[in-house]
Amino acid sequence: MGEGGLTSLTAVIAPPSPPRPAARRRPFLPRLTHFASFGAPGVLVYLCFVMAPILISVGYSLTNYNPFKPPVKFVGLANYRLLFTDAQFLTALQVTTILTVIVVVVPNVLGLGVALLLDRKGWLYNALRSVFFTPVILSSVVVSIVWSRLLDDRGPVNTLLRSLGVSDPPGWLSDPDVALYSVASIVCWQMLGFCVVVYLAGLQGVPPELLEAAEIDGAGPARRFRAVTWPLLAPSLTINTVVLLISAFKTYDYVKVITNGGPGSGATATIAFNVLQTGFDANHVGYASAMAVVMLVIVAVVTSVVLNFLRRREVDL
Repeated sequence: MGEGGLTSLTAVIAPPSPPRPAARRRPFLPRLTHFASFGAPGVLVYLCFVMAPILISVGYSLTNYNPFKPPVKFVGLANYRLLFTDAQFLTALQVTTILTVIVVVVPNVLGLGVALLLDRKGWLYNALRSVFFTPVILSSVVVSIVWSRLLDDRGPVNTLLRSLGVSDPPGWLSDPDVALYSVASIVCWQMLGFCVVVYLAGLQGVPPELLEAAEIDGAGPARRFRAVTWPLLAPSLTINTVVLLISAFKTYDYVKVITNGGPGSGATATIAFNVLQTGFDANHVGYASAMAVVMLVIVAVVTSVVLNFLRRREVDL
């Protein structure tokens, strides 16, 4: 047998190499210490400023707690039963729902349109991006004060309309049928820049090769947007929708500064506004806590459903 044959035979009958010893895991205590040193601050902040207030509110909601009318008595679910028969709370729920739908839909649609117009290179487009984002960094109280002056019955907007021949301009903030939509428009105006920036980031992440390939295949601008750009903007849509949903549902400062819940009987009073009015003005802390718990549950459920739906859309693409 030749030398090459011996070599191949030796390779065949050679015993397998011994298995490598399994990597030893570090002891549990040092790993726990390492996790605690990095994770404990964040966990403590979360427990102190998120979980503790929630648990305290749940506890208060089961009592008739009023700091000026002791003693405190346990009433069980009486506050919750009263809540769902309270016309004021049901009206606030309806107002909050309408406001949330408007604030979620309008900035998303307009923000996408503006982002498509600004998705170009040049100093002018960079300046316009800054202009659209400026309202986002302003205080909501400042925005509310400015717009309440502009939309006053004798403010600049109605003065301009009268000069154009409108004899009876609408009462933007004094008409119960219009005030809620005026407040929603102000919130949309301030949140528009956030949506524009998020959609611009998504547009800049679209691979140009895909757009070029679609153009070579004969797809026009509308078809390229529908088949290529829009599906790749799914993460941006998810971010904008969830942020707008949570922000709109807990709207308080706009309502407090602009209309104080009016005009009329709660035409613009949201759930968050009623919670603070009931808890701090009327001092019915137990009942206000029940409102806050219900609002938390509604926001958590709706946000989870919307988030799961939008994430599933991202996975399916």
